[in-house]
Amino acid sequence: MTRRTDPLLEKRVLDALSDLRPFLEADGGDITLEEITPEGVVRVRLHGACCGCAMSPMTMKAGVEEAIKRVAPSIKGVEAVNMGQAV
Repeated sequence: MTRRTDPLLEKRVLDALSDLRPFLEADGGDITLEEITPEGVVRVRLHGACCGCAMSPMTMKAGVEEAIKRVAPSIKGVEAVNMGQAV
């Protein structure tokens, strides 16, 4: 993670990602936290089979974003960042 934010907020986001990780790993993928911006946007990096998967936009919106916002309501949105590009 490049920027440091509230440690409690970061922990909540990391916990949400940890809860999702087994589902992503079952399909050959993974996810890591890149940063939480001052504007409240979580940036994550998809790995493995998640990169380029046709279902990744749905996974991001219905899975990752929903899980993060549930534990950290102050988060405004979630973006996937792969190879320097937003997905």
